[in-house]
Amino acid sequence: MDIPPLAGKIAALSLSALPVSYALNHVSALSHPLWVALMSALILGLLFVAVYSLSHGEISYDPLYAVFAVFAFTSVVDLIIALQEDGYVVGFMDFYTKEGEPYLRTAHGVFICYWDGTVHYLLYLAMAGAICRRKRYRNFGLYWLGSFAMSILVFLTGNILGKYSSEIRPAFFLTIPYLLVPCWAGVRVFSQPRAPTCCTANTVQEEQRKGLLQRPADLALVTYLILAGFFTLFRGLVVLDCPTDSCFVYIYQYEPYLRDPVAYPKVQMLMYMFYVLPFCGLAAYALTFPGCSWLPDWALVFAGAIGQAQFSHMGASMHLRTPFTYRVPEDTWGCFFVCNLLYALGPHLLAYRCLQWPAFFHQPPPSSPIALHKKQH
Repeated sequence: MDIPPLAGKIAALSLSALPVSYALNHVSALSHPLWVALMSALILGLLFVAVYSLSHGEISYDPLYAVFAVFAFTSVVDLIIALQEDGYVVGFMDFYTKEGEPYLRTAHGVFICYWDGTVHYLLYLAMAGAICRRKRYRNFGLYWLGSFAMSILVFLTGNILGKYSSEIRPAFFLTIPYLLVPCWAGVRVFSQPRAPTCCTANTVQEEQRKGLLQRPADLALVTYLILAGFFTLFRGLVVLDCPTDSCFVYIYQYEPYLRDPVAYPKVQMLMYMFYVLPFCGLAAYALTFPGCSWLPDWALVFAGAIGQAQFSHMGASMHLRTPFTYRVPEDTWGCFFVCNLLYALGPHLLAYRCLQWPAFFHQPPPSSPIALHKKQH
């Protein structure tokens, strides 16, 4: 997979978030939630106009360029928020975390800001750079789509259901485009042609003749998917208050963060159970039987989703913003870290396997009339 060059123009524009946020933090009128929402909407609108004026050719080629440019700006803002909440910088986004979205001050909010300000930011620059040079970025887009969708779905649902539901301010409604844009972007990314592969018909036939036992890497991945599926189901039952002793021991001794009233961990585990669990079963099937051409794309989507989710979940489970009684106990920290790290690593290994050796997932080539004639005689 080729890594496209980063978009320097977008990077320079996104860094304007630093002086803008610092200046707005010192405007006394922004102490009211409504003014915070209106000013935020105005800045995003002006940013879109600036991007459209500076990069009309790129937007005409691919409208997602404007989306990546605006989201790169918000990624820098999110990174500033995370650094400020952890005490690394001061005087930038206090007005927004107090009067705009106070739930960003939670441990979960801090870590989704870190992820958005680093991983998403680099993806935006890479995809915008690919558009500038008319190169492919489909794989990056699929990974971003899964990551972004998981982040926003868990965060918005947790805001509505958790203890911060009474703290929803007008700025909350600015997240509506964050729900609509990924749907449109996802359709455009999936509609892009796949990168050509060098797999010949003979290579595809030879690879698809092998059984699962002849492919040890795939056998290991299937084993992982089965174990991950059981782990997913177990944690889903835990947050649903399953009365068994094993669930009681786990939630109090291994992951007490699942009891946190902010609701983000509960929503996260339910997202896993309803979406990741079926994917584990389907992916195990696709690794066993050849010709499942959908797996490489969806493996990337779920790798992004689980990577973002596990980063936020693991970080929030140990962050100082999480009350002490809900943090991971010191004596079980090693078990918690290893299990959750493997849970995050497995989908990335699956996506890597699908991208590097895709022959097993190609549709079997149709038999030629000559081959059929020889087979009949």
